[in-house]
Amino acid sequence: MTTRSNIRDGRSTSHTVAVIGAGYVGLPTAATLSHFGHRVVLAERDEVRLAALRSGQMPIVESGLDDLVAESVLAGNLKFTASATEAVLEAEFVFLCVPTPQSDDGSADLSFVEAAAKEVGQLLMPGAIVVNKSTVPVGSATMVEEVIGRPDIRVVSNPEFLREGSAVQDSLHPDRLVVGADDAQAAAMVGSLFAATGAPLIITDATTSETIKYASNAFLATKLSYVNAVAGLCEEVGADVRDVMLGLGYDKRIGFEFLRPGPGWGGSCLPKDTRALLHIAREAGYDFSLLAGAIASNEQQLARVVAKVETACGGSVDGIKVAVWGLTFKANTDDRRDSPSLEIAHRLSALGAVVQAFDPTVSGGLSEDPDNVPNDLRGLHLCADPYEAATGAAVVVVLTEWDEFRWVDFTRVATSMSVPSIVDARNLLDPAAVRRMGFTYDGIGRR
Repeated sequence: MTTRSNIRDGRSTSHTVAVIGAGYVGLPTAATLSHFGHRVVLAERDEVRLAALRSGQMPIVESGLDDLVAESVLAGNLKFTASATEAVLEAEFVFLCVPTPQSDDGSADLSFVEAAAKEVGQLLMPGAIVVNKSTVPVGSATMVEEVIGRPDIRVVSNPEFLREGSAVQDSLHPDRLVVGADDAQAAAMVGSLFAATGAPLIITDATTSETIKYASNAFLATKLSYVNAVAGLCEEVGADVRDVMLGLGYDKRIGFEFLRPGPGWGGSCLPKDTRALLHIAREAGYDFSLLAGAIASNEQQLARVVAKVETACGGSVDGIKVAVWGLTFKANTDDRRDSPSLEIAHRLSALGAVVQAFDPTVSGGLSEDPDNVPNDLRGLHLCADPYEAATGAAVVVVLTEWDEFRWVDFTRVATSMSVPSIVDARNLLDPAAVRRMGFTYDGIGRR
């Protein structure tokens, strides 16, 4: 059962919706649905996040989200609560947007999904539709149905395809909407919630819908691993990866998206979803060696960037100050989950480097108050700006592609360093320009 259609432009009929979880998926989902005219209650049990939302402050960095939320709150379409059970009492649709972290064996941990379903199951309105929005493995819709244990409740899979940093744009103008359920009518009803987008709608079964999400992210991860491997080849043969990717990207079968080499892929989706899909394949007895190779290639890329830094420091970073610019897994988000930037910073620290790190989303000076330092940042000296991070450093390592790093005063940076050297793991800077200012420069696959 697979159907394809285009959702008509224009606003759909207004519905009552509950969204459980105000994270990187739940908050944009709630803001978008309320913007489309639905009456949304967003449940978030974290007191700090909830207080921020009620005061008009966004607990995550996401362009345009604050305006979208403020507009919907003012219109009376979006409300917040600490209670998931309160949120679902009058909801026709309930979106589960809770974490699905990676287990030790690579599979997705469904304990938060199961707990949320169990918490609200008996309080759902008769005939309500529960929507799995979190990234979940094959069979999760059936699991949620069994946990709820009510024949009148239908469970639908509606995976998200949001890019952090542009989640609002992706929500308002999605490439496609995928909805999966054994009940085609329920799937169509979920699709109708997003009628204002005019996006192509794919209605299929729940298993296929769940697989589409993993397959999409695993393909993007494999594409990035291929690009990073080509960048390494370019360094060996003397080619420029920028021009190689230009030649690839104009091929309409390939396109330019995800053709930018970097320190490795990371974030909340790609590492988790590639490993989860590999776990699913192994459980099914299928040898998915191509995907295993992409994961191994990503690990090699992390090691290659560390080796570049060691080379820039004369072969060892032990006891040497290293400036790290960027800690989030990509620019325009505050998300550091599975960040290759953060992983490289910690690997350098483990090798004895004094890592002086700056990221626009991390407060400088935290290192002076150890009790306030998040666990993932411990061992790093957190600086207030790029200049403080570069002071006394033997090398600046650009690990996240924040645009502001292009416009720093590199003359000032050079005079503050012990050695004016740059390892640009994002190919963000102009090599010729910084070399003219006296820096040695090493990018990813660039001359």
